[in-house]
Formats: sequence, structure tokens, C-alpha cells
Amino acid sequence: MNNRLLLLIFIMLSLTALACGVTVDLPGRDIKTGPTVTEDILISVAEAGEPVDVAIDFGAGELNIQPGAEAALIEGSVRYNVKDFKPEITIDGGSVRLETGNLEISGLPTFGDNFINEWNLQLADVPMNLMINSGAYKGEIELGGLSLLSLEVTDGAADVDLRFSEPNLVKMDTLRYQTGASAVKLRGLGNANIDRLIFKSGAGDYTLDFSGELQADMDVTIDSGMSSIELIVPKGVPVEVRYDGGLSNVDYSGDWRKSGNDYVQEGTGPGIIININLGAGNLRLRNR
Repeated sequence: MNNRLLLLIFIMLSLTALACGVTVDLPGRDIKTGPTVTEDILISVAEAGEPVDVAIDFGAGELNIQPGAEAALIEGSVRYNVKDFKPEITIDGGSVRLETGNLEISGLPTFGDNFINEWNLQLADVPMNLMINSGAYKGEIELGGLSLLSLEVTDGAADVDLRFSEPNLVKMDTLRYQTGASAVKLRGLGNANIDRLIFKSGAGDYTLDFSGELQADMDVTIDSGMSSIELIVPKGVPVEVRYDGGLSNVDYSGDWRKSGNDYVQEGTGPGIIININLGAGNLRLRNR
């Protein structure tokens, strides 16, 4: 998995170099592995009941996040076999940062088949602003049943499944996701309880599934390069897709219909307005 994601980075850098008409020298560097270390994570904050700012900065590897922390704000474990990947924790009042150690990578890294960097974390149900910053990684992220006031995810070449299997317990102002050349699934977005979703991406394969209990109108902005994007909306939810597609193809079925340059699904109750700018590729509109 990690070697595949790192290859994606190399491909994107190479394409960028070709497009600019320049030559980029990417020296290799072997990253030395050692004994596998397992550490427990237990992070509390001083002021219980107050909203907290949580930043999770993760490099390459596997990141798993889910609800369920009871004894602390964040609890779980990490496994790694690169010494400089030892996680670091910083607490400053109501701000918490959990980050990968101080490994500095120059050029294109070679980790080998035995590279391990795995984080398994649980988050507590307390009001929080959550930021996840990652590089080349595989992510399984379940955020249903938490109390997220805002969510911001930034990653590079990623393979991510982020979902809200249960409703977010508080109103979320903005969910912002920005990614590079990736494969990303955002599921259960109807449960996220958000006013606004902003999704920006490079080339990749993306699914945005708005299943769940939509409690209020949602405004969505999608800005993507050469990509394949699938939008899934439950039947009966009013939706308007305002589409600027360039050299893209739109495939729609079910209750969707074309209205001028827009695509509409009729329904009742809270609705979704989706403004999408797709440079090239395919857009699929589906029902659930």
C-alpha cells in the first residue's frame, strides 16, 4: 500500500516536471527500519467541557480513527519501526497536536517492504474542531456520533474511507477536504450535520455519498482536476447540481433529470445545492 501511494507521488511530480518543461532530480534515500515499537496513546485536556482544537499530523502509513474514547480525549496505540516516526504530543490549553516524529525526507524515499507506521486512535465525544493533515497513507476514519464543530482534512496521495455512520451530535459549520492524487470516499455526509462542504482535489477517483439524516440545507462546492467523481444522494432529497464540466462526461440515472446546464432531483425537506467544477473526466449522479 505505502509503496503504491509513494509511486503516485512520483508520477505526479514527474508529470509536473514534464508540463513545466524542466528536469527535476529526485535523489533516493533509504529509510532505515528497526525493531517494531508499540506505544499507547492517552491524551487529556485540562478544561473539561470546553471546545478543544485537535490536530492530527500523520505522514506515511495507515491511520485508523473512530469514536469511543472514554478515559481521555484521544486514546489508542501506535506501531512503528522507523525511529524518527515516534509520535509527539503537544498540549497548549485547549489545543492538542498529535504528530509523527521529526523524520526529514529529501528526494524520493525508499522504505522497503518492512516499513510499519500504524496509528489506531479513538476520539471522545466532546465538542471539538478537528484537523487531520497527512501525506501518502491509507485511512479508515469513522466520525459518526462525535461532536465536531468543524472538520478539515488535508492529504497528499491517499486511499481514504471517511464516514459518518451516525449523526454528528452538534452543528458543524464547515467540512473542508483537500487532497492530491487520491482515491477518497466520503460516506454518510447527510449525517455530518454541516452547513457547508468544500472539496478540492487533483486527479483521482472520488465518491461523495450524502446518505444519512439531513437536518438542514447543505451548500457544497467541489473543485477537481482530471477525475472520476460519483455523487450519491438518497431518493426524495431535493438536490440541484450546478455543473461546469469542461471536457467532462455526465452520466445520470434514477430520479435525476437534466435542466439546462444543471441536474436536479426533486424532493421535500432540507435540500443540497452542489456547485461542481470538474476540469476533465467523468461525473456520475446516482440514488441510494
